[in-house]
Amino acid sequence: MITKQQILDALSNVEEPDLKKDLVTLNMIENIEILPNKIKFDVVLTTPACPLKGHIEHACRNAIAFFVSKDVEVEINMTARVRPVENAQLKNIKNIVLVSSGKGGVGKSTVAANLALALSQTGAKTGLLDADIYGPSVPIMFGLDGARPESTQTADGQTKIVPIEKFGLKLLSIGFFTDPNQPIPWRGPMATSAIKQLFNDTDWGELDYLVVDMPPGTGDIHITVAQQYPISGAVIVTTPQQVALADAIKGMAMYQMEGVQVPILGVIENMAYFTPAELPDNKYYIFGKDGGKRLAEQNNVPFIGEIPLVKAVADAGDNGFPVALDADDPVTKSFASIAGRVAQELSILAATV
Repeated sequence: MITKQQILDALSNVEEPDLKKDLVTLNMIENIEILPNKIKFDVVLTTPACPLKGHIEHACRNAIAFFVSKDVEVEINMTARVRPVENAQLKNIKNIVLVSSGKGGVGKSTVAANLALALSQTGAKTGLLDADIYGPSVPIMFGLDGARPESTQTADGQTKIVPIEKFGLKLLSIGFFTDPNQPIPWRGPMATSAIKQLFNDTDWGELDYLVVDMPPGTGDIHITVAQQYPISGAVIVTTPQQVALADAIKGMAMYQMEGVQVPILGVIENMAYFTPAELPDNKYYIFGKDGGKRLAEQNNVPFIGEIPLVKAVADAGDNGFPVALDADDPVTKSFASIAGRVAQELSILAATV
């Protein structure tokens, strides 16, 4: 007769590749059930976007076959429970991820939108906050021009903004409250006050990830957000050419300043190369090659991935249907891989805190 202890002993030989500890020590094995000629259990990963899910499941099956019995049927439910950052201020949000760049024009908003969608498509509860108040893009990118969020009353009488939900994401942007044809000359205190309202006065509900599209540069909003809220980490978006890399270095350095100290989850290189649709095996490095990869290596941070320069990405955003929603587009795989790496880095950070 197979026992629960035998199963746990077997699975204690399976290491979580990122956290470098075995699944039993990490309390990732739950709901063990022993039936005639069959055993069932859950493996609770640290994120539904785990890129090593298949590897871990295969290792569990091998461990049962080797240490328990090769004849017993094994049913494994691969599930996930995102680890939260300690957060008294926004306690229902487990992880806040900043998507940032040193300069404009590198596709930061496109990356933020598609990263949020890719995380959501893994089953994670995800929100996207458009904090780029100087040039909000979310209304256009999600086909929500003219949309206005509703409000709700909390039990203690507070009025809260209700994010707009679309494509499985909770969305909020300053663009929902302003006339898109009118400039708003934000002064520093006004800008930071507006950002605080978007964070504090919104009923986000329960979220595994809140992705925040930050303004370009290194200004008041960046410092306010980094110092006021429990940020899990920042992703730096750049293009390969030197002029973009020079500003990305400054953006990265700002998050590492004393009094800010936001972990850098890694670098994403956008517009890495161009591949014509009629020549799918060709890559043309229009803006240079491996600039983002070198930036990551020189600053000892992970290189999260690269996104090709493809017209469909821009068209999808302009049409209000971001490319990550198109399962047939090759770029969607790039964003899925990037989402997995971001979730992976967050899990590693949470385990070391």
